[in-house]
Amino acid sequence: MKVSTERFNLNTKGQTHIVDITPDVKKILGKSGLKNGLLNVFMPGSTASITTIEYESGLVEEDLPKALEKIAPAGVRYAHDSAWGEGNGYAHVRASVVGSSLTVPFTNGNMLLGTWQQIVLVDYDNRARKREVIIQIIGE
Repeated sequence: MKVSTERFNLNTKGQTHIVDITPDVKKILGKSGLKNGLLNVFMPGSTASITTIEYESGLVEEDLPKALEKIAPAGVRYAHDSAWGEGNGYAHVRASVVGSSLTVPFTNGNMLLGTWQQIVLVDYDNRARKREVIIQIIGE
C-alpha cells in the first residue's frame, strides 16, 4: 500500500458558502497514480465542513443553507460568542454537526461517487476565509 498526501487552498465567502471541490479531488487522485483504495478529504478548522451533495442551485443556494439555519441559527446567543466575541458560534455548531472529513472509495482510478454526488466544502464562518483542504489517499 502507498500513501499520498496533497493539499490545496481556496478562498471562500463565508455565510454558508458552498464550493464544489470534486474536480480538485479528482485531479489529485489522478496525480497519485493509485488505482484502488480510499481517499480522505479533510478540512482543518472548526467553522467549515466537507460533505457531499448534488451541486445544483436549488440545493446549494437555498435548501441546504435554510436547513442549517434551522439547526444552528445565526443571530442567536451562543456561549462561544460570549467567551470569544467573534459572533460565529453558529458556524462552529454547523461545522461540528456536518463534520470535517469524508472518505471515498476508488476503483480503477475513479471515485465511486453517485451520478449526482459532488464533494463540497461548506464555509459557515461570518467572514471570507482562505481555506486549506488536505487529501490523503491510501491504495495500490
